[in-house]
Amino acid sequence: MAQTKRDYYEVLGIQRGADDAALKRAFRKLARQYHPDVSREPGAEAAFKEIGEAYEVLSDPQKRQLYDQYGHAGVDGAGADFGNFGNFGSFADIFEQFGNIFGSAGGSRRGPQRGADLRYDLTISFEEAVFGAEKNLEIPRWETCPRCTGNGAEPNSELKRCPQCNGTGETRKVQQSFFGQFVNVTQCAKCRGEGKIVSNPCKECRGEGRIHAVKKISVKVPPGVDNEQQIRITGEGESGPRGGVAGNLYVVLTVRPHPQFKRDGADLHFELPISFPQAALGDQVEVPTIDGAEKLTIPAGTQHGKVFRLRDHGVPRLRSMGRGDLYVTVVLRTPTGLSHRERELFEELATISRQQADNHDRGFFSKVKDSLRG
Repeated sequence: MAQTKRDYYEVLGIQRGADDAALKRAFRKLARQYHPDVSREPGAEAAFKEIGEAYEVLSDPQKRQLYDQYGHAGVDGAGADFGNFGNFGSFADIFEQFGNIFGSAGGSRRGPQRGADLRYDLTISFEEAVFGAEKNLEIPRWETCPRCTGNGAEPNSELKRCPQCNGTGETRKVQQSFFGQFVNVTQCAKCRGEGKIVSNPCKECRGEGRIHAVKKISVKVPPGVDNEQQIRITGEGESGPRGGVAGNLYVVLTVRPHPQFKRDGADLHFELPISFPQAALGDQVEVPTIDGAEKLTIPAGTQHGKVFRLRDHGVPRLRSMGRGDLYVTVVLRTPTGLSHRERELFEELATISRQQADNHDRGFFSKVKDSLRG
């Protein structure tokens, strides 16, 4: 009595609506598990044939449609080729039969490549960060050889096909492993993946296609930049190998701190020291700003830590309109090294302050007593 075939979806352990990616994942997992070169389980070879037959049918859209409509009868004989295990000398042969769904181990001949990006660290002053500046830089980098235009050969000389890789740029070597035979594909050592060799190297670059050079460029630093911000200059990085496009240059900024101003985004902060008389009596003082000195009125009775805001006296906002503000914090300065006359005046002030405090205390306690008496 003939054995009934199992449902192909059941064989692969997937749902009927599974997409191609799920189908490939299931086959890849089961094929590795049951391949006779790997598995020692009884019936591994039969299971492997069954898995391959199921995948061959379900991976073909037309065969899958027929199978979904009519079952095994609709695709009778469709998996016969896979059933003959003699077609597969090793586990590596699965790569060719199924479009290398396990992932290619090889590569292809290299073409033009994009050049590397470069970083240049630039230190600027606080004022240059606020108002902007134009800086001249010298950038050491690889540049395309002007003599050979990047191909590494003397002008009017020909590039020859590499005899070692026959122009493919890669070499193949079959290796045995636990899973069977694998084809190891590596870059050709003779032509370095080019597929061609230079018989008459360029005298300028000695066949490299690029030369070391120092490029002088001018960089505009926009107003309002800050620490660690970058300026990207497209195409000013290194030239690409084999005539590839150049990378980018990234200028990373470091801003030297200011001795007086502290920056917080677009806002600036400044500590203004004033004396006791200025705080008590009030005064008009000059405050430094990034635009020059500005007058600031200190009201009588100003306390330590009082903050005054000067609008639009901060840093220009990068990539937007307007400027930040300047915040001036009052710091009460305690005098030292008093003269004899200054000491007399402070002692007199202290006596008056104590008398006022005593009068205040007596008045306060009198009110408390009166309230208790009712």
